[in-house]
Amino acid sequence: MTNKINNCGFVAIVGRPNVGKSTLMNKLLGQKISITSRKPQTTRHRILGIKSTDIEQVVYVDTPGMHLGAKTAMNKYMNRAASTVLSDVDLIAFVVDINKWTNEDENVLTKLKRENVPVVLVINKIDMLHRTEEVLPMIADLGKKMDFTDVIPVSAKRGSNLDGFEKIVSQYMPESAPLFPEEQITDKSERFMASEIIREKLMRRLQQELPYSLTVEIEQFKAKKDILHINALIWLERDSQKKIVIGKSGIVLKDVGKAARIDMEQLFEQKVHLEMWVKVKEGWSDSESLMKRFGYDDIG
Repeated sequence: MTNKINNCGFVAIVGRPNVGKSTLMNKLLGQKISITSRKPQTTRHRILGIKSTDIEQVVYVDTPGMHLGAKTAMNKYMNRAASTVLSDVDLIAFVVDINKWTNEDENVLTKLKRENVPVVLVINKIDMLHRTEEVLPMIADLGKKMDFTDVIPVSAKRGSNLDGFEKIVSQYMPESAPLFPEEQITDKSERFMASEIIREKLMRRLQQELPYSLTVEIEQFKAKKDILHINALIWLERDSQKKIVIGKSGIVLKDVGKAARIDMEQLFEQKVHLEMWVKVKEGWSDSESLMKRFGYDDIG
């Protein structure tokens, strides 16, 4: 570990579902840590993304989207995962979609006003504008909603103005020795990353057909000679959902497996043999004990 790093701190990336929080963190790190899709509530866990430079270490905390109407144990878990991090960071990045302000944005704003932590408003998706000057009245309007430390427009997808965002972040990193080895980029295990890759491929392949109450459990993760053998269980809540996930003649599962294996081999830097099975456990997403079995227990 270099001894030049004398600033280190935490930045929570928060907002309602589908505003681009995970895309933002991945682009900042230059590597895919959080899975992404167009489907809201893709992120279910709190995930650390660690960026070390010669002078500082910034620990970004990607969070599930805060949403209204949280009725199931899963919904409550995601809101709790996002909310409990707010008081334990040095800076909050409140990400909003430039295209619209919703009741869920207002709900997040209400939570942030209760915290004694500086908040920077990150207006994402400026690449959707026809002319860049269109963002100016939006900055002025949104900036009135709270006493933000800064308001900055970005495009997480294209990486636009992220250097400006990082300059703001640096101002709020306290003096501290690094908390993680400089080569570490996340707090999550390889097993976790494998399960998330499969879930992402399912979300992207099925899109609107995807059963919301779907999760992936890694049953085996073992290296034999030069090949990493991964066995995964895809859990659903109803038998009727199995034909959607498997597809006619198994085509969906085959496509998902191929795409997931390619990503895993790139991430783990070795050949991967992936096998997947689809199983049913009724009501798992509304059972705290079953959720813990499937890995939803990392927020205390």
